[in-house]
Amino acid sequence: MRIVVALGGNALGKNLPEQYIAVKETAKAIADLIECGHEVIITHGNGPQVGMIDSAMALLAKEDNLQSKTPLSMCVAMSQAYIGYDMQNALRRELKERDIPRPVSTVLTQVRVDKDDEAFKNPTKPIGKFMSKADAQLAREKYGHTIVEDSGRGYRRVVASPMPQEIIELSVVRSLVKAGDVVVCCGGGGIPVIAQNEHLRGVSAVIDKDYVSSLLAKELDADLFIILTAVEKVALNFKKENETYLDEMSVEQAKEYLRQGHFKKGSMYEKVDASVQFAQSKQGRIAIITELKKAKDAILGLTGTKIVK
Repeated sequence: MRIVVALGGNALGKNLPEQYIAVKETAKAIADLIECGHEVIITHGNGPQVGMIDSAMALLAKEDNLQSKTPLSMCVAMSQAYIGYDMQNALRRELKERDIPRPVSTVLTQVRVDKDDEAFKNPTKPIGKFMSKADAQLAREKYGHTIVEDSGRGYRRVVASPMPQEIIELSVVRSLVKAGDVVVCCGGGGIPVIAQNEHLRGVSAVIDKDYVSSLLAKELDADLFIILTAVEKVALNFKKENETYLDEMSVEQAKEYLRQGHFKKGSMYEKVDASVQFAQSKQGRIAIITELKKAKDAILGLTGTKIVK
């Protein structure tokens, strides 16, 4: 079976020391699937990592520590490289210990978005450090950043999160998969680019990794798309008295739950919506949402929430 696995933030940790530990456990869960004979392609988020890079670059600017001189698209590329480096080495070691001779590759992946996407007019994706009210006002006035108050914890910059339209290095990924590699790609949603005069130009955005993973799974004609997150199953009325965990949803049921507002945007909403996009694209395609350590059990039908056409 060909499986695209989208790793959530809990699979990577929040800083470099945490990441080094986390990817070892993540590698075990991925190796379980490969050991069962599945063809696995891996994607991942980069929320804490890209914010850390952007903040570090702002510090290097030595002006007011609020504006990085490094484009956000470059920060995404940096995060792809060092997360992929840790991930492929941890997975290569785990596979070698199991005597599974499979190469592991990371592909720096650009993803084209529409320059007219409405997301550019309404930035929603928080990145970087928390700011004081005074710094937030300065960032707005001096650099034109969109700043929001974040749950009483301070102020943060938000950037656009446009929908992915095209995975530029898709043919490279296809070739590596065909050659037998385990591929890590589309990290952090991909390096966001727009088409300009037959060339590609990076833009200030962070693409949602679940949506680009769904697109990748469709383009690679995967059998299964699995999103690994912090919960074992999707729930209605999450953390309320009438909380109900779901074993399976049809595409139409999932769409209705999305319309009813059961899933919070910036959290479970995108995961369910991306799963629907994959499952409805072709008869027989299945999406599963579950937690990292339950990946193998979920594929065996023992846990997780399945979304089917």
